Amino acid sequence: MGNIYAGIDLGTDTIKIIVAEKKNDKFFVLASVSSPSEGIQNGFVIDTKSAISSIKNAVKQINDSLGMKITKAIACIPPSNCQMNIVVGSSNVIDYNEITGIDVSNVLLSAIKGQDFSKNELVTAMPINFTIDDKKIVTDPKGMKGSLLETKVVISTVPKEPLYRILEVLKLSGIEVVDIVFPSVGDYYSIKNRKYDELVGAIINIGEESTTISVFNKGIQIKNSILSVGSNNVDKDLTYVFKSKLSESRKIKENFAVADYQYADVNDIYTFSIDKDTKKTVNQVHVSKVVEARIREILKLAKNEIKNLTNREIRYIIITGGLTEMSAFSYLVEQEFGFVAKIWNITTMGIRHNKYSSCYGAIKYFDDKLLLRGKKYNMFSTDDIATMLSINSNVPKENIINRVFGHFFDN
Repeated sequence: MGNIYAGIDLGTDTIKIIVAEKKNDKFFVLASVSSPSEGIQNGFVIDTKSAISSIKNAVKQINDSLGMKITKAIACIPPSNCQMNIVVGSSNVIDYNEITGIDVSNVLLSAIKGQDFSKNELVTAMPINFTIDDKKIVTDPKGMKGSLLETKVVISTVPKEPLYRILEVLKLSGIEVVDIVFPSVGDYYSIKNRKYDELVGAIINIGEESTTISVFNKGIQIKNSILSVGSNNVDKDLTYVFKSKLSESRKIKENFAVADYQYADVNDIYTFSIDKDTKKTVNQVHVSKVVEARIREILKLAKNEIKNLTNREIRYIIITGGLTEMSAFSYLVEQEFGFVAKIWNITTMGIRHNKYSSCYGAIKYFDDKLLLRGKKYNMFSTDDIATMLSINSNVPKENIINRVFGHFFDN
């Protein structure tokens, strides 16, 4: 039996929940849900009652699919107004014979403890490296010998109030948040491999109302920016040009349009109702020209933003988000970025859609975080798992952040 984790991503358009099991170093999706979202905009809670209702609905769907209740999850939280800094820490090794996960936790805690979190709250603490006895530099010191362990860490913080509101809404929805992570970090962990861990690159996530651009250096997020343009702008453009309802424009975008109009068919038509007595017919080429113009704008803005964020040579660019599922999208990416960029297509069974990128990666991030600290954690009890397996075999204000991070530190 492996470890079972749950992740939740509160999007403007949909709430994504994934439950996955790690077994033999591989992740298997046990259940996934993408449910309509209300009361949430760009990851922020703007209507508490609506947000709770939509989260509860998504949780009910995942519970029905699993045959048991999820009560804990890793939550993706928005990176708006985030700050990133490099901090250092040091700690004496408890047992000179071998550095353990406890020593790793202690040295990370020493780096964090010296910081001022009076206005902002800690989201991630990602170690760049560890130094043993001022000599050997490694990325994972566990099992090595030494008396003094030092570390250099990139910490990310966000304003407290909006973060606490998200956590409180999740709590009122029946979900205890055991860890938090930026969607961009989740995106990276969904594509993480040894090659990318040695390079400087960027990830572009085209969301419903915004596009996030994140720069990573050797697997560590160092820069972040958010553009106020996203998939919803495509819907609005279609509505403006063809006078369709916004809901109809979304259907046209998702089920009919092609990202690059050169691959559209002028003979392929779509008919929709403008009002009770009036219908309109459009062809795929005309629709796709409108869609392509907006997508190109988003890609160009993202490309310029990467240049603004860093002067370093970008060795890879990964583009994700639900909009990238559109036919012929990859051709636009190649035209705007060249071969350095590609769309990340999730092929994991149960979540074969790019909208799950952040949520799925959040689970992998959490597991990696546990491994570094030598910890084990399961979001479901043995009885819960036994019940789930049995059913599935037959039927297809204490300080919130202290509690969130409590299981990573022994003190």
